[in-house]
Amino acid sequence: MSKTASLARVGIAYLIAFVAATLWLLAGPDTEWLWLDGLIADLIATLGVFVASRVLHNSSCYDPYWSVLPPFLVGFWLLAARDVAGVDDGRTVLLVVVVAVWAVRLTGNWLYDWPGLHHEDFRYPGVRERAGRFELLADLVGIHLVPTLIVFLGLVPAYAVLARPGEPVNWLDAVATVTGIGAAMLQLVADAQMREFIRNRQPGQAMESGLWAWSRHPNYFGEVALWWSLALFGIAGAPGDWWWLVVGGVAMTVMFQAASIPMMEKRSLERRPTYQDIIDRVPRLVPRPPRRRPAA
Repeated sequence: MSKTASLARVGIAYLIAFVAATLWLLAGPDTEWLWLDGLIADLIATLGVFVASRVLHNSSCYDPYWSVLPPFLVGFWLLAARDVAGVDDGRTVLLVVVVAVWAVRLTGNWLYDWPGLHHEDFRYPGVRERAGRFELLADLVGIHLVPTLIVFLGLVPAYAVLARPGEPVNWLDAVATVTGIGAAMLQLVADAQMREFIRNRQPGQAMESGLWAWSRHPNYFGEVALWWSLALFGIAGAPGDWWWLVVGGVAMTVMFQAASIPMMEKRSLERRPTYQDIIDRVPRLVPRPPRRRPAA
């Protein structure tokens, strides 16, 4: 199947999923809390994408959900809470810009790099195979629902900014903005460097130049930094609530450190004999100068 045909099928699936979520928000029963309304709509859209993944026999249909869902929820909370007194418009604008820049870049990166429905992320078949006869449940929970819930946790500070009164814009908002935009730009550069490396690499060669010489996963570092920037926006508006505004950032960090990075590095070690040398010298996530190779 061509990439164009694949994108058309995935696009139709997302259209159906998000129309269903929107109809729930417009016509379904409201809860007492906007965050819960958003979560229910989020889960409805996730289930729609999951059904499409099963129909199309490819769980990578879920991959763009990571960057498509946040603008949807941010837009809902922005419109639904526009009359809430005390919401700082300046902070709202800064947060919306950060989320928009990140989402456009990441979604564009997926559109450019995804080859089509003949390709599936290497991690997903392993998840289903290890689950045996419970593979459908593993697909639903492990590949679809768990990431959805982690992203929702990461968006909780956005809800706090958009739907609750907060302090006036301050220096921490500036830090959050620079962190968020910087994170998206770092990912842009890291992905471009990896794309160029893949075009010219030799069999078994491992990437260790550019940003990848300072971090084994600079793209993941950028992603984690983006979600911490949202936490900073939330703390800037409600410093006393910091303890629950950082939950999403912590969840993101744990997910990448405990799941995403180990799976990627296991695969790299199996396919690239020189990758152990990179592990020994190059920092895992947070960029810093690499260690020197020991003298022969």
